Amino acid sequence: MVKKIKPNTVKIIFLFSIVALGFIIFLGAAFYWSNTKRKLPSLIYTEITRALRGDIISSDGFRVATSKKLYKVTLDTRNLDPQKKDLFIKLYTLYSGENPQKVKKIINSKFGNVVLSYKIDSKSAKYLKNLARKLYALRVFKSYENPKTKVSFLHGMSIVESGEQRIYPAIDTLTPVVGYIKKIEKNRITKIQGVKGIEKYYEDKLKPIQDSILRGRRDIANNVILDRSSIYTKKIDGYNVYLNISLKIQKIIEKILDTKKKSLNAYEIIASVMDSKTGAVLALATSNRYNPDHIRKKDYESLNVAAIEYAYEPGSVMKPITFALLLEHKEINPFDLVRIFGGKYKLGKRTIRDSESYEWLSAEDVVVHSSNVGIAQIAQNLNYIEFFQGLKDFGFTYKSGIDLPYEARGEIPPLHKFKSETYKATVGYGYGMTANFMQLMKAYSAFNNNGREVTPKIARYYSLKDKSPIPFVVPPQKQVIPVAVAKRVQKILVKTVLKGTGKAAIYDGLEIGGKTGTARIAGGGGYTKNYNSSFFGFANDKKNRFTIGVLVRVPKKKYYYYASLTAVPIFRQIVEKLVEEGYLVPNL
Repeated sequence: MVKKIKPNTVKIIFLFSIVALGFIIFLGAAFYWSNTKRKLPSLIYTEITRALRGDIISSDGFRVATSKKLYKVTLDTRNLDPQKKDLFIKLYTLYSGENPQKVKKIINSKFGNVVLSYKIDSKSAKYLKNLARKLYALRVFKSYENPKTKVSFLHGMSIVESGEQRIYPAIDTLTPVVGYIKKIEKNRITKIQGVKGIEKYYEDKLKPIQDSILRGRRDIANNVILDRSSIYTKKIDGYNVYLNISLKIQKIIEKILDTKKKSLNAYEIIASVMDSKTGAVLALATSNRYNPDHIRKKDYESLNVAAIEYAYEPGSVMKPITFALLLEHKEINPFDLVRIFGGKYKLGKRTIRDSESYEWLSAEDVVVHSSNVGIAQIAQNLNYIEFFQGLKDFGFTYKSGIDLPYEARGEIPPLHKFKSETYKATVGYGYGMTANFMQLMKAYSAFNNNGREVTPKIARYYSLKDKSPIPFVVPPQKQVIPVAVAKRVQKILVKTVLKGTGKAAIYDGLEIGGKTGTARIAGGGGYTKNYNSSFFGFANDKKNRFTIGVLVRVPKKKYYYYASLTAVPIFRQIVEKLVEEGYLVPNL
């Protein structure tokens, strides 16, 4: 006999089965979602404000290099109402300054996320963020449902920081000294790094120090809840680097060099003005410059700072240095007579010639009238150790210490070769060795600073915004030659201007001294028909003492390769401008 199941029992079993099935479905769903990656809104909000690179500022307060933030504007075209596309383009281009046709082309290029611009500045970014809010209110953007996921979203237009841009407001002024940068992409942010010049040398000071980070829990309106668990760091931009160089004087001298380069048909002209007592560089100019914002292929040769990276045979500007070593070691008296043999003298297999004919000259007039024959003979009075070590004491074969990277040291013959009469003679008048422009500036400053060497310095100090300046450490001055020797050579250089090869540099009311150098350029196993002409010297008033140098590389104007016709007149023009600007006051 089959026992009947009561109706209530059936109902209970049915309900239990439904509940059990529901519970199993719940567990399955919970297991699925717990193991499925989902894009849930983060409970933690992070905001990063990136620090900028420091500025490079001239002594007269002009920003030679500065940085600005760049922002990227993106748009999800799926959220753009087709009926209001033209309105969006009109408003966006009005606020951003972008080309309407270009923007329209970008929008039509893709159904999805597009980048409208990578180079929006801070001011425009602020306006565009306000515009984005207005566009939402005007319903220019509408929700879009993904046909695959059936999920709706509304992104519209977003403006986010994309990096920084380096700007050079002075355009090509002070190049290549200021240098240039390269861009580095890091986490989709454009960073910059110095490559040459001041930008490279002071990279550790200029680079951003610390980004601002705000991190904490957020509320429903995306505002950060500031509590003990929040993190906040202050933004600290890189140090500003302040120069000794006056942008005004720099620009004036560059204009002189540009004009002279054209009239002399020269490859390049370099000039510098330096405080003889401190080494502060007031100007370091070249005729070969470029715009760091827009470097072109034809600019490549101008990217190097030739004042330190180009080593050349200096020629007769070495004669006062040779003479100073002779005086220091008491190997010569300035009034000793030296036979010049009419400007032609045979030394071994080499015949040494002068551009002027003299039979006899005093030892100091050998320098005044730039006699190769005379200096070749008196240089023999130095023993090989005195000559070799003396040149090294003057800084040759060592870097000048100027705050620029990639300096060429130059070369002098090894010690044993100074035993040779020929090497003593040729080095004595500036051949058979190489030096760079700033090494010669440093050497000549000793004659105008009681025999003490100074270290050329382009930058004076660095500081954070609105903070106290931190001066750069300057090496102590070293006594290169005795005070009496320096003063004697200084008088000889003044005499060279008054009676010798530097007459075109005379300026009434100022103490002007210097020495010309006209040197053939080596090439092809010998010497070419091209020349470098230079003039290094000083200009002093009662208070100020400046070392000034000029180098004219390969002047091609006919008969104008002599320094007295090229470098000396440029020196005189620079002195005139220093007087006009109040750096020198003639005693009249």
